[in-house]
Amino acid sequence: MNLKEITMAIPDVQAFHDARQLPINKVGIKSIRHPVKVLDKSGGVQHTIATFNMYVGLPHNFKGTHMSRFVEILNSGEREISVESFEAMLREMVAKLEAETGHLEMNFPYFIRKEAPISKVGSLLDYDVTFIGELLAGDRYRQTMRVVVPATSLCPCSKKISERGAHNQRSHITITATTNSFVWIEEIVAIAESQASCELYGLLKRPDEKYVTERAYDNPKFVEDIVRDVAGVLNRDARIDAYVVESENFESIHNHSAYALIERDKTREPEKA
Repeated sequence: MNLKEITMAIPDVQAFHDARQLPINKVGIKSIRHPVKVLDKSGGVQHTIATFNMYVGLPHNFKGTHMSRFVEILNSGEREISVESFEAMLREMVAKLEAETGHLEMNFPYFIRKEAPISKVGSLLDYDVTFIGELLAGDRYRQTMRVVVPATSLCPCSKKISERGAHNQRSHITITATTNSFVWIEEIVAIAESQASCELYGLLKRPDEKYVTERAYDNPKFVEDIVRDVAGVLNRDARIDAYVVESENFESIHNHSAYALIERDKTREPEKA
């Protein structure tokens, strides 16, 4: 017997009928790593390792899905997956799993080269990026990008009430944006960094350290200020249909974080007259 004949002779338990009448929204595999290629705004290509979550919707009448097919899709074609092939891979996944809906997540570290503000010395800073693709009912595709941007925030209250200095903290500004056209990762990063008290750099000389300290002091922001200011920029960007903006400030004088969130879906709002 050849492989095909052997396979046909073995029962396909996943395809058995299920009588419980309960569809499953997402079923698949989590936390599988694979090499990827990411095109950056400068025209270069970054080679990195991404962690994938891959799910499909399972109709109520099927007992299970074929888990091995998810891995086959990751390993088919090129050794390294590109961001450009993201939607095609999701559609292939849904087709091979004989599903109607699918969900694909790709999380990876992304590096941007930055120059220090005064010395202009260069260094790399890493950002946590996630691409989320969804194939919804009616063959509708939706793509979302999540970027976690580290930054500096300085407390306006501390500055106001203190005779000397003010306490500051490192913050994580997270932008999750559902887009209707292409948006560079660098653009999302720039939006977050521009609304913080000061951005971060991988390498600073003494004149740079003086600059960033004074920059933060001259630009104090509560966690509420950060999310409102970022949301204001996203509201004006027609490429972004929906967003969630979060800011978590890791307090330097408390053993807890300060946190704020704004969420908006522009597509669900009535058009203004």
